[in-house]
Amino acid sequence: MSDALHARTRDSTEEQERKWRDHNAAADATRSEATKRSESTESEDETLHCPECDSAEIVTDDERGETVCADCGLVVDEDSIDRGPEWRAFDSAERDEKSRVGAPTTNLMHDKGLSTNIGWQNKDAYGNSLSSNQRQKMQRLRTWNERFRTRDSKERNLKQALGEIDRMASALGLPENVRETASVIYRRALDEELLPGRSIEGIATASLHAAARMAQVPRSIDEVARVSRVDEDEFERAYRYVVRELSLEIQPADPAEYVPRFASDLDIPKETERTANELLENAKRENVHSGKSPVGLAAAALYAAAQLTNEELTQADVSDVTDISEVTIRNRYQELLEAWDLDSPYGGRSSAAEA
Repeated sequence: MSDALHARTRDSTEEQERKWRDHNAAADATRSEATKRSESTESEDETLHCPECDSAEIVTDDERGETVCADCGLVVDEDSIDRGPEWRAFDSAERDEKSRVGAPTTNLMHDKGLSTNIGWQNKDAYGNSLSSNQRQKMQRLRTWNERFRTRDSKERNLKQALGEIDRMASALGLPENVRETASVIYRRALDEELLPGRSIEGIATASLHAAARMAQVPRSIDEVARVSRVDEDEFERAYRYVVRELSLEIQPADPAEYVPRFASDLDIPKETERTANELLENAKRENVHSGKSPVGLAAAALYAAAQLTNEELTQADVSDVTDISEVTIRNRYQELLEAWDLDSPYGGRSSAAEA
């Protein structure tokens, strides 16, 4: 009797469990269907519709940054963000070459351009002026940003020196590659502890002069000293010290490297400039340039070339542009003409011998 009762109880319990499982399965199916319907409804709601004509034909114009209704022409959205690159590429190699992340690094900044810089303009992204409270907040942020960018004495030293190099290079009209080289030379001097006992401006001036010589766009000592904040003697001592300690390989300045710049300042024709270069080449063959100032030789060559090509150019004009005294110009002028064959002024000795 008890066994039959237990069997009926067990069967009843299993039946209830089966019904409960079926009920849960049905509830799960109902919830899943409801979820699908909800997602479908949301996706339909997310489809843009024109607020004017309720059309779903919305077109995005990437060139103008606008979203426009194709039916009625209403501009639904404007000033959209262009997330593409600002450059164009026509093949995979060019695309790989131009692709980058962030601005390129540069040695002209003490942190190589890797930190954030807050602009000085008190305007937002749309060009609108900031309120007084916002301007005060931005100024405070700039102050703290500068403090974080130059946290130790080495960074402050480098920041001051690189600013000085950039200022002098702008005054001398030196290209970007010379400034980069000068920055690298100064960084090496700082790393090798050549600064103690010497001024920042002196080493910065020496680095710029050495970089200009290495890039074959030299500037005379007088020109560099004129834009520097140190006197000429200190600048020359610092230059010799930097070249010696860093073992810089700097070739002697070629007088011909000064000719194009002086010729441009004097506004003389190409024929005269070409003759000046021929005079200097002939002088180097005759070893006249040994022990002479390259700037003085370039000035004298331009004056001599003007005389040979019948151009109106006085020694005073050349002296004003080149900062070489008229006495030096006359002395070098005579030496150049002696090396140049006077009987064949346009051919030089070698040409005269061949004739």
